[in-house]
Order: sequence, then C-alpha cells, then structure tokens
Amino acid sequence: MGKFKEYGSYDAMGLAELVRKKEVQPLELVDAAIERVERLNPTLNAVITPLFDQARKAASGDLPQGPFTGVPYLLKDIGAMLGGVRMTMGTAFLQDFVPDHDSELVIRLKRSGLIFVGKTSTPELGILPTTESRLLGRTRNPWNPDRTTGGSSGGAAAAVAARIVPAAHANDGGGSIRIPASCCGVFGLKPTRARNPLGPDLGDMFGGLVAEHAVTRSVRDSAAILDATSGPDIGDPYWAPPPARPFLQEVGAHPGKLRIAFTASGVAGIETHPDCVEAVKDAAKLCADLGHTVEEAVLPVNRELIKQAFMVLWTAGTAWTIDGLGMARGKMPAPDYFEPLTWALYEMGKKQTASSYLLSLTLLQRIARELARASLKYDVWITPTLAEPPVPLGTFDSPPENPLHGYRRAEKFVPYTPICNITGQPAMSLPLFWSREALPVGTHFIGRFGDEATLFRLAAQLETARPWSGRRPPVSA
Repeated sequence: MGKFKEYGSYDAMGLAELVRKKEVQPLELVDAAIERVERLNPTLNAVITPLFDQARKAASGDLPQGPFTGVPYLLKDIGAMLGGVRMTMGTAFLQDFVPDHDSELVIRLKRSGLIFVGKTSTPELGILPTTESRLLGRTRNPWNPDRTTGGSSGGAAAAVAARIVPAAHANDGGGSIRIPASCCGVFGLKPTRARNPLGPDLGDMFGGLVAEHAVTRSVRDSAAILDATSGPDIGDPYWAPPPARPFLQEVGAHPGKLRIAFTASGVAGIETHPDCVEAVKDAAKLCADLGHTVEEAVLPVNRELIKQAFMVLWTAGTAWTIDGLGMARGKMPAPDYFEPLTWALYEMGKKQTASSYLLSLTLLQRIARELARASLKYDVWITPTLAEPPVPLGTFDSPPENPLHGYRRAEKFVPYTPICNITGQPAMSLPLFWSREALPVGTHFIGRFGDEATLFRLAAQLETARPWSGRRPPVSA
C-alpha cells in the first residue's frame, strides 16, 4: 500500500516498473486514478466520461504485456475512438454518438498495456485554444482555476498536471498538444506529420495539419508512448521517415553540441507578453550554458500569408468535419447543434472553392519548404509556445452578434504553434519557466522534419538540468 500512496510521484514508466516487479497491482493503480478523478474533477472538469467499471475489469483480467502494462491512461474525447464508448468531440451534434470500433491509435495504446479510466474534455470540434464548450462546460487550470488550460487537449493536460494520470492522449491541429502543455506545466510533443496513424477512418486531416500523440509529465514517457504507437497503418497515404532507433533510446543520449536559433521578439503584428519573451531568453541561456551554440535569429515566416491560407484550410476542414459527421450519423447539421463560432466557420468553409483550397494548400507547402531551407543551418529553433501566459476563462467566448471573436482573439494567443502543423515538423513545449503570477509558461522547441530524436535528446538534457516533475499545482493529488 505504500507505493499506492505514492502514485502521484511516479511517471508512467515508473508505475509500469512497479507492476513488473509485482510491487503493486494494476487494480491498485486504477483505483488510485479513480480516487483522484472523484476528488479533483469537481473542481477541474477534466474527465467528462468516466470508464471506472471498464477500467477495473481490465485491471483485474489478463492485460497485454507491453511497456505500460497496468498504467492508467485517459483518452481525449476527439480523435481516438473507443468502440462502445460515447465520443462527443465537444458538440451537441454528437452528444449520443457511440462508435462501433477502435481507432488504430487506440488499438496500439491497448497493446502497450495502458488501461483507459476515462475520456477528457475538449472544446467543440477542437477548434479553440481553450477547453470550454457549451456541451461539456469549462475545464479549469490546476495552477489557477480561473485560468484556461489551453486547448484543445486541455482536459488531458489538466489531468496530467493534477497527478490524476501520469500521461494522457492528446492531438494537435494548430497547437492542441503544445498549447495546453504550456498552460498546465507539462511536457507536450507534436510528432512529425504522419508519425502516428489516423486510421482506419482517416488518412490525414485538414491537409496534414493534425497529429496524434500525448501530454506527459516526463520526457521518457512521451518517447516510450511514441515508440508504442508510431508507424504507418495499412493503406496510409504517406508516413514519416522511420527513426534510426527507438525514441526511448534517445532519452539520456548526449545531444552533442547543437546549433540552436531563438526568436524572442515575436512575429510581426503580434505583441508577445514579457513573461513569454523572458521564457525564451532563459531557455536560450540554459542551452548555451549546456554547451550548445545559440544565436538569435528572425523566424522566416510571412504571418499574413500563413494566416490567410490557414484560414481557408481551417474553415474548409470545419465544413468537411461537420458534413462528414452528418453523413455518418444520417443527420442534417443545423445551427442549433453548434456554437456560434463553429457554425460561422462552417458557413465560411461551405463557400470555399476547390481552387481556393488547393491554392492555399500549395502556398502552405511552399512556406514549409522555404522554412525548411532557412532552418538548414540550425538543429533546433526556440520560440515562445504562446504569446501570453494562461488567460482568464471566457477570453475566447464568441457572442452571437460577433461569432468570429473567439477565433480572432485566438490568433493573438497562438501565433507560433500552427507553423509546425503547416510544415509537419516535430515541435515540443517544455515547462521550464513560471510567470510572475506563478503560472506555467512553456517554451517551444522546433526540430527538423522527421527528427524527433534530437528533440528528445535535448528535452531530456533540459529536464535533468532544470527538473520540473517536483512542481505541483495547488489543485493536485
């Protein structure tokens, strides 16, 4: 029972090791996670679909022998379908939708031995960088319950930060892994495009913007989960370059003397909060102190071009999503089912032409190639994860008379993360800095396409130099 009481002090690999040594039983870990959901979730609203009976049954039976056998885990309520369990995607349009099969990612997570104890909250269709929705309510930040958790994987990040689970599923179409990782003070890596599968239902999403993975408290958990889930699925349209060796082997490997650029001054037209600027400068100094070659540089992106082309893909993608869900459900979409912002984006998407979509895709692909060429002289590029520390809840609310307010406000909050969804590059947010208000401020590290290995090596080095696992938010187990 001693190890049971120390549940919140272990990462996922640490818990799995206890199970392997028979020092703790999977059911004890599941019960520890459930107790924390029941105690903390009334404040946080992070877990919106409990799977307690299912989890206890799984923990009491024959589990797959994998790297995470017996470890509790949470699935985000969008992207990862679990057969027989409701998936709302944060919208009333799907409030009674129950898929009849598992996503390939879920199959691989099960094979690793993880036990699903619930599903986490998300904004409607994962659109906004905050986890607030009309259907599921507001998810609150464990560092300050009046502040946003970020989004769209905010329920996952809040649960990990609060020690409900050591790691949780997340996905990222414009920063939805890295944004909540920054807001909640956890580690979040968006893998290279197509590193993880989206099947069997999808080949890609939004022209390749969307990536699947996780938020974790430790770097090694992120690497080990990616080892368990990555690789092409049958029939995938394309896939990421295979790694030279397992990602877990990169954690603790010496990164060598890296060439690192940093951008602290922000992007044109966006004011970056002093705490976010200071976080970048602090990370750059830390990297230099560790022996890396570090220099300041201007991120070579045309924000206006990116904003225009991204908006075409995002609105067209929203229309594609809603129409696709309508076809799958045999139900006509209507404005009463959706929030004002979502419906406004849907109507904009319906007006996009095939030509405008393909032109925007071509433009974004060109921007990706230009950025890749400009980055050849660097191994890693550092930027702020966000332009502001966690903002108050309600900041992105859109009134009916101004339905696009939330989206326009979000553009000022997240000018950095969408760049890597466009380019397909791996990127991560590290919790190396806290604001003057004692709020976490993530720092964004961008790697070369296909090179998660360098990011994992550097992240592990930074985690050792400035450990964050001992920092606990006020709302935590």
